[in-house]
Amino acid sequence: MRIVIAGGHGQIALRLERLLSARGDEAAGLIRRPEQSDELREAGAEPVLCDLESASVEEVAEHLRGAHAAVFAAGAGPGSGTARKETVDRGAAVLFADAAALAGVRRHVVVSSMGADAEHPGDDIFDVYLRAKGEADAYVRAHQGLDWTILRPGPLTDDAGTGLVRLEAATGRGPIPRDDVAAVLAELVDTPATVGLTLELISGSTPVSVAVKSVAGN
Repeated sequence: MRIVIAGGHGQIALRLERLLSARGDEAAGLIRRPEQSDELREAGAEPVLCDLESASVEEVAEHLRGAHAAVFAAGAGPGSGTARKETVDRGAAVLFADAAALAGVRRHVVVSSMGADAEHPGDDIFDVYLRAKGEADAYVRAHQGLDWTILRPGPLTDDAGTGLVRLEAATGRGPIPRDDVAAVLAELVDTPATVGLTLELISGSTPVSVAVKSVAGN
């Protein structure tokens, strides 16, 4: 199974690439800078140079052709300004969705954020971020060419993953290690019964595989 990951050098993406490679999948990560390539190779992934802020939908689609699934894990990052919330958190997500559909890659998993809402009020930078993520999520959900799942983790931590999570349509707020987010993404990509679901994720008491199977069965 070939999975293409947008934001391939991100903290969640690198963890996901390691998991996919370890289980025998073929992971490819879209990156902006050539110097990031070695870290992807160390994670077992193929580095693909592609800047989602400047590439055309056709260029991105070429990188997606032949893949079985696509994962949007890109983000402007906490140090970025409001402009990049629009160009990355919203714009790149929209571009990647359109490119996946153009390339015929229906399975599409999005890493969003708890609280994402296209109608979120406020002008602070985090308000802009939540609004941008909400707009991107709404675009993906309305896309006829995609079999999508949207994952909305709570506040991310670098704590070691426990493999125990709470994954539901609404969990309430709570932290989640990036390790566990990656583990859930690896399961979601491989679980088509979660298509059409928007899920919140925090630390909990249910093993990842059980949690994913549970929401898939609802």
